[in-house]
Amino acid sequence: QLELVESGGGLVQAGGSRRLSCVASGRTFSTYPMGWFRQAPGKEREFVAAISQSGDNAYYADSVKGRFTISRDSAKNTVYLQMNSLNPAGRCVYFCPLPTFFPSWDTPQGYEWDSWGQGTQVTVAS
Repeated sequence: QLELVESGGGLVQAGGSRRLSCVASGRTFSTYPMGWFRQAPGKEREFVAAISQSGDNAYYADSVKGRFTISRDSAKNTVYLQMNSLNPAGRCVYFCPLPTFFPSWDTPQGYEWDSWGQGTQVTVAS
């Protein structure tokens, strides 16, 4: 049974950094691209970043390009999100989903991200 467990959230000052981790179990981790999404209270969940199965290709939302870095360690079944220069956006929950349908002709934003963990909350204080 697939399980995704995010961690690393907490309170951080605006301009600061935070690294999130997500451990996956129950699937062959290296055969799936992985992603990070986030959701603020009262807003829709939005795409943040994704990484290919090999880790050679990464994709970012325009809002985080140059500040966030996604990476993965297949030996540890873990995907990371390094977040730098955080904006004072308040409270946000970050999720690391796994897609079950990811055609090569589509971008990560179009994948079927339908396996989700509980998320980890990041609060950026101004």
